[in-house]
Amino acid sequence: MKELQRFSRKYQKEMGWEINPSDYEASRASLLNNYMLLTTEIAEVAEELRKAFNMTNHNIQQGISEEKSFELAKESVREDLGKEFSDCLAYICKIANFFEIDLEESFYSKMEEVKNRSNKDIKYIKK
Repeated sequence: MKELQRFSRKYQKEMGWEINPSDYEASRASLLNNYMLLTTEIAEVAEELRKAFNMTNHNIQQGISEEKSFELAKESVREDLGKEFSDCLAYICKIANFFEIDLEESFYSKMEEVKNRSNKDIKYIKK
């Protein structure tokens, strides 16, 4: 993750896509714009999932097994879904870099916190 953040910082500088650090209002406007772009990319992830579910349901209606239908759908959206996740990750890295957040350190720390929560979600097991 550290290497990804380093790459992201360099790439955004080369492309002229850095968050504007000149003053509060410029930073605020730039951060809000990048947040808006991130949420747009997250919506595109949802659209790829929707495509996969619709394709699965269509194939099931055509007589293909549920398992095979879902595998075909996952295969069909894999590349585009990867691109959308990459877009999301680029914006997350950009914002994290602006705030000088080490995402790798933050991730592991958060996962440890979640592991130790007393109000964990309970997984439903289908019988």
